[in-house]
Order: sequence, then C-alpha cells, then structure tokens
Amino acid sequence: MSSLKIKNLTRKYGNVNALDNFSLEVNSGEFMVLLGPSGCGKTTVVRCIAGLAKPNTGQIYIGDELVNQLPPKDRDVAMVFQNYALYPHMNVYENIAFPLKMRKVSKQEIKDKVRNITQLLGIENFLNRKPKELSGGQMQRVALGRALVREPKIFLMDEPLSNLDAKLRTYMRTEIKKLQRKIGITTLYITHDQIEAMSMADKIAVMNSGLVQQIGTAEQIYNKPANTFVADFVGSPSMNFLNCKVTENDDYNIKGLELNGTCLVFPINKLPFKLYSKKNIVIGIRPRDILFLDNEDFNGIKIKGKISFTELLGDNSLAEIKIGIDNSVKVTNTDPNFDLTVGKEVTVGIPYERIHFFDPTTGNRLVL
Repeated sequence: MSSLKIKNLTRKYGNVNALDNFSLEVNSGEFMVLLGPSGCGKTTVVRCIAGLAKPNTGQIYIGDELVNQLPPKDRDVAMVFQNYALYPHMNVYENIAFPLKMRKVSKQEIKDKVRNITQLLGIENFLNRKPKELSGGQMQRVALGRALVREPKIFLMDEPLSNLDAKLRTYMRTEIKKLQRKIGITTLYITHDQIEAMSMADKIAVMNSGLVQQIGTAEQIYNKPANTFVADFVGSPSMNFLNCKVTENDDYNIKGLELNGTCLVFPINKLPFKLYSKKNIVIGIRPRDILFLDNEDFNGIKIKGKISFTELLGDNSLAEIKIGIDNSVKVTNTDPNFDLTVGKEVTVGIPYERIHFFDPTTGNRLVL
C-alpha cells in the first residue's frame, strides 16, 4: 500500500482552469471519495494521477516518489472507468489476465492470480463468457478484477456505478467498500452522487470549480459544512437558506433575526458566536431539522407559513412551506398522520442548536 499526495496542481484547457492550485492527501489504505458536480475537475485529477493528462504545475507523489515525469505504465496505478472499457473480443479470464500478460508474468502465476481475484469477486463461474453475455454488475466486477489483479499501489475509480440501475448501485457500493477493506488498497473514488460518497468514504473531499471546498468524514461534512456550497451540495433534500438581518431588541439578552420584516427571536446565550446589529447573515437549516408544531411550548425559532407543495418520498414526505412573500423552506415529515394539505397554515419550529450560520458575502461558515 502507498499514500497519495497532490500538491498545488494546476491544469488548464485553453483559458479554462480545470484544476486551480489543487491539493489532496490520501493516506495509505484509505478510501477517499472526491465528490463534486459535473465539470468541477474530478476526472482531470484522476487523469493527472494516472499519467493520462499532464498538469501545468504542481506535484504528484505516490508514496515518496514524485511521478510527474513517469509514463502511465510505470506509475503502478489501476483505474476503473465509467464504461468499464472491457475488451469485447476477450472472455472474462482473458480480460482479467491481460495486464499480467503485458507484464510477462508466467502462465501459472496468471492462472493463480485470476483464480484468486475472481473467487474474491464471485465471478469464477463466468470465466468463459464474453462481456456482451454479462449483466452490468458482472461487467463491473470484471473491470474491478482486471484493475486489482496486478496489485497496484493506488486504485482509481471514476464514476464506476453511474451506468447501473438504482438497486444494483446500492448493492455494488456495499460490495466495493467491503472489497476495499478486505484488500486494504489505497483508493480514490470519483462521484457526483453525495449518497454514494457518504456511504462509502473514510473521508470525503468536496470539490467545485477546480478547488477543494472541504475535506472530512461524512459526519463532519454533513454536520459542519465549511460553506454554503458544501451545505447545499451534501444532503438530500438540500439545506434551506434564509437571508436575515441581525436586530437588537430592548431586552439586551435578545437578538433578532429579521426575515421579511418579521423578527425571529433568538436568545443571545444560544448563539455560537457574537452577532452584531444590522449585520446581514445567512442561516441554514436542513429539512429534517425543521419540525411541525402543534403547541407553543418549543425551545427554538418559530415561524408561521403555508404549505405550498408536497411530495411523497416513500417512508416520509417533503413539504414546502411558504414564508411571507419571498421565502420558503422545505421540511421532511415522517409522521404519516400529519395533514399536509396544500394551502394549510402551519407553524414550524427550528431548534437553536440545528441552525447553521454563513457569511452572505463569502459563503463561509461562521464559527467561534
């Protein structure tokens, strides 16, 4: 196993910066997920690591070795692509054995390695089949086997599950994570699917416009997003944002967050930091943290509104609550008996400790 270190990587396509001073470290044996929207530079990172694209500036280290000038075949990394890239004229055995044949490994060693990896992946009964005779999940396992059979230092996976149906994706992400833990190989996994990232990663690096926005565990990314981009991108449904102005009441122990001319009372001892009067601020609340209230006894911000839209999500429902003229929030409701009739007036509550605060100019999280 080897670590992976990327320092200040820049890659330009014409006048466009696909990567802008990009840095990332993946520890030996770690499963790191690079998460971000399409076009943010994720695939460019993988291509630079594999040697398929040359960075304009920056360094890539595999272990302690600088690999910028090494050709792809000498970097000892394996890559699984979105479309699997299996050789259609070869059967499963030949596809998996191919990288070993290119390295001139003996026939007996190839046979042993292919047998071991196909047993590990549960495809030992498909060795004589061609790719066209396999299901999507089986082709994906063959692609994994071909990458892993030569025991690379680094394993790169670029959107490997995007061509599978929802049920098979759920199954395969569990299988891939189990396999990675069993083998212990250092893995960089690329995806735009935040559920995939949160369920699989040891750590997640959230990326946007060629830059890393935040690195942390799934819990850290979800509960303490570094900025409004991360807060909005990670979580389904995404976080609600409300633009407020800080006001001060006659009672000096009270702060107000003014929303559409309505003051949302906020005790000063509940604030995680000092807010100054007349300062604009963005508050963020996840839909699952907003509660429908049936009485006035609630320790948090209370807001009156009207249900404008509902959507059934299976075990729960999503309701959109219109607040005043310009604002609305989405609320996840898990009570099947609660009346979500469109047009109904409701009161919702937001616990003080569940509110996130962001700077309206930079979008950065406000902390102590």
